[in-house]
Amino acid sequence: MMNDIGDTDGAREAQVEVKDLVKHFAQRGGFLGRNPRVVRAVDGVSLKIAHKRTLGLVGESGCGKTTIGRCILRLIEPTSGEVHFEGVDVLGLSGRQLRRMRRDMQMVFQNPYSSLDPRMSVLSIVGEPIQTHLSLSHSEMRDRVVELLEQVGMSGDHIYRYPHEFSGGQLQRIAVARALALNPKFLVLDEPTAALDVSVQAQVIAKLVELQQDLNLTYLFISHNLTLVHYVSDTIAVTYLGRIIEHASSEAIFDNPIHPYTQALLSATPSLDRELRQQRVILTGGVPDPVNPPPGCVFHPRCSRAKDACRQEEPRLVNAGDGHMVACHL
Repeated sequence: MMNDIGDTDGAREAQVEVKDLVKHFAQRGGFLGRNPRVVRAVDGVSLKIAHKRTLGLVGESGCGKTTIGRCILRLIEPTSGEVHFEGVDVLGLSGRQLRRMRRDMQMVFQNPYSSLDPRMSVLSIVGEPIQTHLSLSHSEMRDRVVELLEQVGMSGDHIYRYPHEFSGGQLQRIAVARALALNPKFLVLDEPTAALDVSVQAQVIAKLVELQQDLNLTYLFISHNLTLVHYVSDTIAVTYLGRIIEHASSEAIFDNPIHPYTQALLSATPSLDRELRQQRVILTGGVPDPVNPPPGCVFHPRCSRAKDACRQEEPRLVNAGDGHMVACHL
């Protein structure tokens, strides 16, 4: 159910709009692979992200967060659904049109140690998208790479060094510089600080916030770190087993979480407040198998408040007031 999910900014126009996005993966099973199984990684996700705003996508590992981001950028092809960027049907593009669209939509991957080629210099890493999409001379490309490095808080003297010569925080800044090389409008940030120390996380996040303001960027911020998501996001969507189960403004999610799963996630956030620690909600078990999701509400096997309706009927995402969307029979 769409109902302008993510449009908590009122009349603010959506730059990115996703409708009923589905991604299923075929998986071999049984003897000689004769019983193929379907992994329902993303199962009917709809969302909107307004221009120059940040949507935080949170949930446990295996809930489909990264798959959603990659489907939006068509790094993997969705099974079905719609993706629109500034009114253009992204899934309907091909060839030169798709190539042009990719300049406006980029991604910063979770682990810079694996996303940056160790055999390439910084000049080659950051300059590769420039060479692919733009007709610049070598000197012009070098000047652009130096400009990008300085933009993310690094020295232009680093262009001839290799990834093994940098710290994790510096590598992630290089990854951000590469994503900014073509002056994109929209960035998918997939756990951009997960591999970094806490102090370095703060530096990278501060730089991302600064870049968003300076360059008028739109972000999809994927993370399991709720503290970071609260800090950087205007709106938050909580995912569970490939579905969005709660969506609202960042403040509404933290001040008044409605879904039991959201309440459990927030209660697990580290706190110095003894009273809050005593109210911690401990979930039993793990995320169900996406090959064979439970009937009804997919969260009911782990919910201490589940009733018969939860086990039989899948709840719809409805407005609980002031644009606070939640899928819960309770």
